[in-house]
Amino acid sequence: MAKRILIGEPLTSEKLDEQLLPKKMALPIFASDALSSVAYAPQELLMILLIGGTALLTLSPWVAAAVVILLVVVVLSYRQLIKAYPSGGGDYEVASKNLGEVPGVVVAAALLVDYVLTVAVSVASGVDNIISALPELNPFRVEIAVGFVILIVIVNLRGVREASSVFAIPTYLFIGSVGIMIVVGLGRAVLGDVPEASSAAYGVQAESLTQAALILLVLRAFSSGCSALTGVEAVSNGVPAFRKPKIRNAQTTLTLMGGIAIALFVGLTLLALLSGVHYAENPCNLIGFDCTLPQPSLMAQVAAATFGMGSIPFFIIQAATACVLLLAANTAFNGFPLLGAVLARDGYAPKALNTRGDRLVYSNGMVILGIVAIGVLIVYQANLTTLIQLYIIGVFVSFSLGQIGMVRHWRRTLAGLRALSPEAARQQSARYERRSAITGLWINSLGASLTVLVLLIVTITKFTHGAWLVFIAIPILATLMLGVNRYYRDVEHEIRMDDDVHFGSSGDVAIILVNRLQKPVMKAIDYALAAKHDKTLAVHVAITEEDAAGLQKEWAAHDMPIPLVIIESPYRTYTSPVTTFIKSYREKHGSAVVTVYLPQFIVGHWWESILHNRRSRRLAQQLMLVHGVSITLVPWLLDSSELIYGRRSRPLPGQQRGGQPVAEVPAHRGKAPNSPAS
Repeated sequence: MAKRILIGEPLTSEKLDEQLLPKKMALPIFASDALSSVAYAPQELLMILLIGGTALLTLSPWVAAAVVILLVVVVLSYRQLIKAYPSGGGDYEVASKNLGEVPGVVVAAALLVDYVLTVAVSVASGVDNIISALPELNPFRVEIAVGFVILIVIVNLRGVREASSVFAIPTYLFIGSVGIMIVVGLGRAVLGDVPEASSAAYGVQAESLTQAALILLVLRAFSSGCSALTGVEAVSNGVPAFRKPKIRNAQTTLTLMGGIAIALFVGLTLLALLSGVHYAENPCNLIGFDCTLPQPSLMAQVAAATFGMGSIPFFIIQAATACVLLLAANTAFNGFPLLGAVLARDGYAPKALNTRGDRLVYSNGMVILGIVAIGVLIVYQANLTTLIQLYIIGVFVSFSLGQIGMVRHWRRTLAGLRALSPEAARQQSARYERRSAITGLWINSLGASLTVLVLLIVTITKFTHGAWLVFIAIPILATLMLGVNRYYRDVEHEIRMDDDVHFGSSGDVAIILVNRLQKPVMKAIDYALAAKHDKTLAVHVAITEEDAAGLQKEWAAHDMPIPLVIIESPYRTYTSPVTTFIKSYREKHGSAVVTVYLPQFIVGHWWESILHNRRSRRLAQQLMLVHGVSITLVPWLLDSSELIYGRRSRPLPGQQRGGQPVAEVPAHRGKAPNSPAS
């Protein structure tokens, strides 16, 4: 019942198309990460430059311009990738098909790690903005972060369409409110009334830097600003979730996302510089600031400078920013399960990741992502400054290998076109494909060059600040995925059908395990007799002589239709005596197929499973290891099982009114008087 309330009623597979997203709903689902990153990317960029003093802030426009150029190139590059590989594999599929198995698995591992960190960073940043407006919540930072992750998991488990409806309003509210703030703030500056941030009056205790250290600091500021690029790849991974025409809708959504992200990133950076925002990596380096208090975020300071601290627009922007930062984790909750499903289909991840849940989403992947992200938040105490150092490494690994793979893809395409006959090469379709391939080659070559360069910069500048953990996690995860693939390959080879295998079983015997003579045992006997085995036996494992003697008397008194065999168990075990009996029987009577019938209670309350010893399941698991044995569990539904069996018979609100069919509960539950084997 709790599951139905939280997640909703199951959807049939036929309703899968109804879950596909139009562009207006796909934007908040797949672009929330990229759009929300503009809330902390300018903050991280200015924070790193401020380590060297306020004078270095004059370099921030140039650093921001470099980030914008990179973002434009990456968006154009991923438009090409969506067109060439629309199946949803994204960088993983590109790298696998063009660079080989190992690069593909490395890309997949990098993306999975990045999705986990996306959830952690987005939620930590959202909590930061909440605490900026309500500082008294600071002691509960971790608890709030974990609670939000659980909430996002539940919303996503309800289905993509419902999640998009929930997330659309906060995303568009964020875009609109921040856009208005930028216009108002820049308008005031043009009119001579420049907004002033609360931290503008604070001095900065700068570190003394050598020329080499200065260069590294600028590069580190650039790498932190590149967090604005996170989430760009999510659209290419989510193409299957778009409505038709999928490729065009995905490309349009990606372009809109890039354009909005650039506008907000540039506007916020410019407004922060004009208003004199000073956001320090170590708050105690701000001269005059009480560093025992939480430092207001860049967004909070700009909003307060533009509209006034405590004003209604200030709280609207803080609320919208916190919401979109928290919901940015939703991008990962769409990308991670989709990528996990692709990996499972290819044999690099457990098959359970390719199973759709009740609401037609890959629920196993969502739950795994939520658990791992909660673990990361707890370990790092939801500290944004620490978590951001681990961020974007994975995404630029996938960017780089994906773009290199696209370069190889276009080269192969052009080589194939050159091999065409002169007549075929003159066809209009061939000329169009050649122009498209040349354009793609130039765009992706530029994208590959820049992303590899940025990956080197990010690695150098963030490695000693905690990013080394990511470089350990990615190879470990990639190795595990290769191991899973080898395992599935070996199992497939082992069970492959061929004409040389002959099982050669002869004979058929049924064994009903009996503890006491009760109705569930009678039902199991009835099942076995109805199956018409060559021979049917009842077997009792005697723990005490008194129990065995009592059962024999009761067996004779009720004139049971099959013989009862008593086997002793001096060590009070069940499996070993039964196994020994079966092996002895097969040695004496030949390689008969032995079917073991095990009665089992079905209960309705969780606590009832504790009160019953569940011996049947344990016996079944152990007897399945014995050659020539098959297991049949015979359920006996106790009265309390009505809670389970009759649950869906109750109509939902409005179901009868809407003329929808209501499932009916059968008249019996497996034990009608006239049908013992029902």
